Amino acid sequence: MTLVQPAATESGDPRRMWIPKTHPAVYKALVALQRASSADLDPTLGELIKIRASQLNGCAYCLHMHTKDSIELGVDPLKLGLIAAWEESTGVFTDVERAVLGLTDAITRISDAGVPDEVFDAAAAILDTQTLGQVVASIAMINTWNRIAIAGNYPTGLDERSLR
Repeated sequence: MTLVQPAATESGDPRRMWIPKTHPAVYKALVALQRASSADLDPTLGELIKIRASQLNGCAYCLHMHTKDSIELGVDPLKLGLIAAWEESTGVFTDVERAVLGLTDAITRISDAGVPDEVFDAAAAILDTQTLGQVVASIAMINTWNRIAIAGNYPTGLDERSLR
C-alpha cells in the first residue's frame, strides 16, 4: 500500500492548523514534554501505549507513525494487530503490558468512568512509582498528540518528526 505524501511543511489541509509551523513555541514545548514523559520508559511499552490510545481516539496519523516505530523496534506485527483486542488476547501480552494497556484505556476514556481503582491498582502493583508516573505521562501525551493531529486533519503517512 502506498500512502500519498503531502507537502512536507503543512498538514495537507489548508483550512486546518499545522502546529509545528503555526505555533512553533507550543510545538517545541510539547516535544520537550514528550521526551520527558518517556525518557525512562521501555520504548516498546511506550509504543503500545501510543498505538492503543490512538486506536481509541481514531487517530490514523499517529497509528501509522507508531505502528511503523513498533515494527522498527522489532515488535511482532501479529502482536500489533491484537492490541485492539488486548483483553481477549490471552498469552500475547505480558502482565506489565496488560496493566499498562488497561490504564491506557481508562485514561484515554476518562470521561466514561474516570480511572477505576482496580485499573490503577493493577498498574501500581506491577510498576514501580517512577515507571507508573512515566506511563501516566506518556498516556496523557499521546492523547494530546492525537487531539492535535485530528484537529489539524494531519494526513496518514506524514511524520512531522522528520521535519524537525
